[in-house]
Amino acid sequence: MAGIVNYVKESFGELKNNVSWPTWAEAQSLTVLVAVFSIIFSLAIWGIDTVFSKAIAFYFQLIS
Repeated sequence: MAGIVNYVKESFGELKNNVSWPTWAEAQSLTVLVAVFSIIFSLAIWGIDTVFSKAIAFYFQLIS
């Protein structure tokens, strides 16, 4: 149990002293960037899924 407590204490110390955190403006702009690319990527996946779905439905319609 003492090992876990020591690990958590050292982790917090590492985050507090050695990590360079972005400014609030950088964090906001990066959040918007991630949101935009997530939306674009999900729309691309949706489009590919729709095309494949229609192609498979057309194929099965042909063979039946």
